[in-house]
Amino acid sequence: MEKQLEKYLLSENSYLYAILDGASVPDLPMRLYELRPHQICLYRGELEPDLAEVAPYLVYLMPETEFTDWLLANCWGKHWGIFVQTQFSMVEVRKNFRKLLTVHDEAGNPLLFRYYDPRVLTRFLPTCEGDDLRLFFERASAIYAESADAQELIRYQTDNERLIQTKFSVTAEQQQQFGDFYQPIPAQPTGGFNSYA
Repeated sequence: MEKQLEKYLLSENSYLYAILDGASVPDLPMRLYELRPHQICLYRGELEPDLAEVAPYLVYLMPETEFTDWLLANCWGKHWGIFVQTQFSMVEVRKNFRKLLTVHDEAGNPLLFRYYDPRVLTRFLPTCEGDDLRLFFERASAIYAESADAQELIRYQTDNERLIQTKFSVTAEQQQQFGDFYQPIPAQPTGGFNSYA
């Protein structure tokens, strides 16, 4: 399993981001503040403390950093978020995934869409076609999520506007060692981290 994860998550031509759910990750804003990874909230503006605690955050995972080590060692089986493999900068990835935060019901009322919860994504993404699928993969070459029972790592990609799912079995021992399997590329994405749309 270790070699498979390295093969599919590690890419010399891609960056790896996590979209983390503040409602699921204990004390996520404090962890982000203390460990200082490159990150930005997907919500705009200055947030009230209660909202900041449960907001989604886009985090660039750099190798051999305390935050990356902590996240990958502790996230498995807890539906903390999803991983996005891409060649785009954090600014571009944020713009794209912000578009997905709001959906509308049949009456046109806006609703918050928590697609970054892997239990939501793994049910929703396989139902997508056309424009919906294009929106998810506009700035992503692959999206990874744990299965609802945490027995599989699922990679989603598109080919000719068709969703492709690849599933990798994860044993209990591998779940405990998940943090040792991934070393993303060290280069910082272009576009900078200080000016966000």
